[in-house]
Amino acid sequence: MVASKCITDRPFRSLSFIQRLNIACDVAAALDYLHYHLLAPIVHCDLKPSNVLLDNDMTAHVSDFGLARFLVRPDTMPSQSMSSNGGIKGSIGYIPPEYGMGGRPSVEGDVYSYGVLLLEIFTGVSPTDERTRDGLSLHMHVEMDFPDQVMDIVDTKLFSETDGKDNMYAPENVYSSLVSVIQCGLLCSKESPKERISIKDVTKELNLVRTKVLMPQRKMIKREEEGLY
Repeated sequence: MVASKCITDRPFRSLSFIQRLNIACDVAAALDYLHYHLLAPIVHCDLKPSNVLLDNDMTAHVSDFGLARFLVRPDTMPSQSMSSNGGIKGSIGYIPPEYGMGGRPSVEGDVYSYGVLLLEIFTGVSPTDERTRDGLSLHMHVEMDFPDQVMDIVDTKLFSETDGKDNMYAPENVYSSLVSVIQCGLLCSKESPKERISIKDVTKELNLVRTKVLMPQRKMIKREEEGLY
């Protein structure tokens, strides 16, 4: 399917929990591929909602590589780009703080942008939203109530949208899953690049969360196939 709509065309708040989680997993997998599975790693440098496209199957694709940079060293922890960050503007709220101080494009910079995007997907609050308190960043806004008030942090419509079996969640898994997702967003969007989690670890964690969340649905489908219902 050809990706044709960015995720801003269909507001996050109209998406179910599992749809949002699938988008988060797709984007993380795309960054993991760009950073670690190419001969010359690529950093996107402008990851934001309008640069994530959805196809007809709701699979997310990262788009718009106009600011992208190749990295010099194709090793496991690339950090330097082939050129300076001259012309790297990024987008307000998503651009990592080190870029504004003359830092070079890096995989850690992409991880920061991803973290902000992840927090936005699950809280329904953009990094430039007036709902963030006293001019705080989205990271700080969320961190103030995490983890004790995680259910107050996340979008109130997260579980109100229904899409059939996608909403067959195990109640005991919901809280821990949300904590894991928000924690990933916070670890990705730390101010210091050295403190950020790698996109490899994010991809692994989010896939584990998705497996745990969908387990009741898969059991139900299996029982239906076996004629137990």
